[in-house]
Amino acid sequence: MPAWSENQVAGRARLSFLVSFAEKYCLLVLNTVGAMVLARLLTPAEVGLYAIGAVLAGLLQVLRDFGVGAYLVQAPQLTPAILRAAFTVNLLVGWTLAATAYVAAGPVAALYAEPRLQTIVQLLAINFLLLPFSALALPCLRRQLRFAAIFIINASQTLAQLAVSVWLAWRGFAHLSLVWGAVAGTVAALLASLCCRPRGLPWRPGWRGVGAIWRFGAVSTGGTVVDETGVAAPDLIIGKLIGVSEVAMFGKAMGVINVFNQLVTAAISPVIFPLFAASARAGADLRAAYLRTASYVTALAWPFFGSVALLAPAIVRVLYGAQWDAAVPLIRVICLGSALYSMFGMARYLFVAMGEVGAQARLDATAVPVRIAALLLAAPFGLLAVAWAVVAGAVFRSWLTYRVLRRLNGMGAGHLVGAVRHSAVLAAISMTGPALVLHWCEGTTLQLLAGLASALVPWLVAVLLLDHALAAEFRRAAARLGALARRHH
Repeated sequence: MPAWSENQVAGRARLSFLVSFAEKYCLLVLNTVGAMVLARLLTPAEVGLYAIGAVLAGLLQVLRDFGVGAYLVQAPQLTPAILRAAFTVNLLVGWTLAATAYVAAGPVAALYAEPRLQTIVQLLAINFLLLPFSALALPCLRRQLRFAAIFIINASQTLAQLAVSVWLAWRGFAHLSLVWGAVAGTVAALLASLCCRPRGLPWRPGWRGVGAIWRFGAVSTGGTVVDETGVAAPDLIIGKLIGVSEVAMFGKAMGVINVFNQLVTAAISPVIFPLFAASARAGADLRAAYLRTASYVTALAWPFFGSVALLAPAIVRVLYGAQWDAAVPLIRVICLGSALYSMFGMARYLFVAMGEVGAQARLDATAVPVRIAALLLAAPFGLLAVAWAVVAGAVFRSWLTYRVLRRLNGMGAGHLVGAVRHSAVLAAISMTGPALVLHWCEGTTLQLLAGLASALVPWLVAVLLLDHALAAEFRRAAARLGALARRHH
């Protein structure tokens, strides 16, 4: 990153957040429209079958990066030798995983007694052959805070994936429509990344520096693989112990919950990681930076999850249709765990930025086995019990993360409560409107629209009246818009 002044860094950070949020909102709209269409073209069994294959491929996808992206973002300096070494690691890991997925497809299909899974996993292996050629571009663009280019790459992938999936589903390709959509998305992202590729990235591999990247990646990836295993565990356990259709039902519930990740977490994390890393290199107060981030995130997360829990029936009916109504109680339960963990979701990026990748790996290694054990115990009792097991896992992981934060930067319970106290008030105010709407309004679409409006407007007013940290950002944005308007007049 160039030697910018503090004001320049702050300005670029705000612009990066703006572009990152715009990207995620755009992709959310596209994905939501696509999900609404596909939910009506495909059956729960077809969606669930693809979900199992995608989850298994997703576990290998975690290995594919092998910590190279994080290494490039947090490295004090990037040299041609480091970039060539990173390309070498990406090639070795990516192509090895492609071969592994292709060979493992048969045993996976046998495990689930579902022959169609073999074709799904083998086709998804194509992605691992292609991804190394675009793998260096994204972390380097992120390090440079060039989020407009990342917007173009990700939008290209999403558009191609949705267009191909919807067209093939309409043509009757069933679960294979989703598989070929995923491959098409990877091809589109590769082409876009070649167009947006930063200068100086190598076209040939090199061995000097591979050892340092490999050691970093081994620790980073070990923890990430364990964490992703915990994320994938519900789908895999439900598919084995309950049924394929139930996998799709649980997936639709998680899809609603993950809207927050797409709207906020996925928009903040790509920017906050390089900013945390830059602060760590400059010796800044990381505790204050983390508490400020927690304040922002919970001010958005707690009202969101509270309102979603209340409006879950209307959300499911409008987005997916009546055949997915069984997802409603799952959504309401899982919202509890997601709201709690929102205080600690950004800790992962802080730990890696501080060079404490080992601490993050140990946290993952402790939290995930407890989550999986809870899921295995709950599965025989049905999907609602699985949802409560997910909440139990989130509570345990939140406690572990708090302990690591306290050890590394001295963050106490008082600091955290002080940072998020206004967020609790915002949540209570925002939930009042949807609760009244459910009592007085009839009609699914009307309930959803009125509920969202009655949550958002009071939230905005409360942010300003409470003088929450977000209020300063709103005022700054309003001042800039006013200045632009005056300039045009």
